Amino acid sequence: MGKRERRSFTDEFKRQMVQLYENGKTRADILREYDLSASAFDRWVKQSRTTGSFKEKDNRTEEQNEPFSYCN
Repeated sequence: MGKRERRSFTDEFKRQMVQLYENGKTRADILREYDLSASAFDRWVKQSRTTGSFKEKDNRTEEQNEPFSYCN
């Protein structure tokens, strides 16, 4: 099985997939029907539930948002 080519999805598409799931469609059906990876789908559901945003910057922890500094 080869590596899957990276695809981009709009926030609207992600929102629609999460909505299908929340309305009772099974995870397996969504993954199969839309040819999605489980990890991507699970991340969308988590992001939707925690911040309501699919933007990476909105889903970082406070620690991840702190500027990086070198210790000499």
